[in-house]
Amino acid sequence: MSFNIYRIAPFVLALFALSSGHAAGLDFKLFDTQGVQHRLSDYRGKWVVVNYWATWCPPCLEEIPELEDFHTRHRDDVVVLGVNSEDIPVEKLREFVEEHFISYPVLLGGSSDETPFGLLSGRPTTFLISPAGEVAASHLGQVDGASIEEFIKSQPKAAKPHTASAGKSSGVN
Repeated sequence: MSFNIYRIAPFVLALFALSSGHAAGLDFKLFDTQGVQHRLSDYRGKWVVVNYWATWCPPCLEEIPELEDFHTRHRDDVVVLGVNSEDIPVEKLREFVEEHFISYPVLLGGSSDETPFGLLSGRPTTFLISPAGEVAASHLGQVDGASIEEFIKSQPKAAKPHTASAGKSSGVN
């Protein structure tokens, strides 16, 4: 497979637009449609795709199969989190998720345009979070699995974040 700059161009351009304020301390806590709590920090050490979407958004609906396919192919090394950003009863959202065969976690984000990553200027908006917990890229508009894969492959391999336990050395043995 050859490297295609046009596939990752939306992410590369967005990367340059990101401010340095999006550091490793970035986190959120949201519940999914089953009531399970998810924290962004729970997924440190893996790439995370955070996709803000709504059921009324045609481009969002068009990218769901792409995200589902990407999730299926990469469930061991990349986490996909769909953040529903509208006020919708949880029962209706659960039905929607089942009808569209979405197997990645769908989180309840509410209708606010405010996110831990900044204001949303539209939907869908996707953020790629590095294994270190930093925003590596963002994209307003529809994404596809191949673009996400190529962007991740183009990034330098980083060491997994190390968390030192109290009273233990954080040095390399």
